[in-house]
Amino acid sequence: MTTPSQEDVDVVPGVRIPATELEITAISGSGPGGQHVNRSATRIALQWNVRHTRALRDEQRTLVMARLASRLDGDGALRIVAGEYRSQQQNRRAAIERLVQLVARALVVQKPRKATRPTRGSVERRLTEKRQRSETKRRRRPDDG
Repeated sequence: MTTPSQEDVDVVPGVRIPATELEITAISGSGPGGQHVNRSATRIALQWNVRHTRALRDEQRTLVMARLASRLDGDGALRIVAGEYRSQQQNRRAAIERLVQLVARALVVQKPRKATRPTRGSVERRLTEKRQRSETKRRRRPDDG
C-alpha cells in the first residue's frame, strides 16, 4: 500500500522535498515476532527520485547524485527502509529522518584545501631525527672486518 507523505520535508534551508515526490510504502516485517509480524505491515520503505526531483537545483542534484551514487538505483531513486520500531508511524519518522540526514550530508560543500608548506624548523627537525635514527641503526650492524 503506497501512501503520499502528509507534509513536505525540510532538509536544509532552501531545500524542501515536496510530499508528492516521496513514495512511502508499508511492508511486512521480517525475522522473529510470531503472529504480530505476520499480520502487520510496520516496516516502511521510502523512495525518492533524485534525478527527477524539483527540490534541488542542477548543481545540488549533481552533488547529491555523485555523493549518494552507491545508494541510488538505475533510475536515480534513493530507497530507505526503516523497520526498527513496532509502530508504522515511528518507522515512517525514522525513514524521513534518515533521508534528511543523508541528503543534508551530501549537500555539504567542502571548502577547498589550501596548499601549505612545512616550516623550516619542522623540516630540520624531521631530517635531524632521520639522521639520528640512521646512525642508531648503522651502529647496530656488525663490523665487516
